[in-house]
Amino acid sequence: MKLKKMKRSNIIFLIVIALLLIPQTRLPIQVFIHKGLAMFSPSIKSELKDKITFSNWELKSLDGKRINFKNLEGKVVFLNFWATWCPPCIAELPQIQELYNDYNDKVEFVIVSNEKRETIQKFLDRKGYELETYISLSIYPEKLTISSIPRTFLIDKEGTIVIDKNGAANWNSDEVRSLIDKLLF
Repeated sequence: MKLKKMKRSNIIFLIVIALLLIPQTRLPIQVFIHKGLAMFSPSIKSELKDKITFSNWELKSLDGKRINFKNLEGKVVFLNFWATWCPPCIAELPQIQELYNDYNDKVEFVIVSNEKRETIQKFLDRKGYELETYISLSIYPEKLTISSIPRTFLIDKEGTIVIDKNGAANWNSDEVRSLIDKLLF
């Protein structure tokens, strides 16, 4: 009986490996795995945090609207770096969209990708996302150095980085919502 279970688990393992090797099935499987990992809220630590300088970082939305990061000073900012080809990015976008739906009139959502406008727009349209997405036109502030994506920052009104998260997370959790509510008042 134990040998039968081992054979079955080995066959399942080989099927999963084979599916990961096929380009058409690789991305959906990776997104599925990262959605499981993104069920957890980002950690909110109480130790001293970095402060950023709201410098002249120019961004352009997909519809051509330009913003300067300096103009966001004094506001709560949700900043996310992502790409359409990135499985953990894709996995966390539904939670970001839900958070955006409830807080977009109170929090500045700055969702940034370095891909072509057409690629981003096609992806957002296909998935039904209504996130205001930007392309960077200049160098971002030094404290926001990005070495991997997704990378998300939650910044308070004073410019303190309250959350700095690499990888996928559940941005629509009760913990994140509670923290944002505290930052708004």
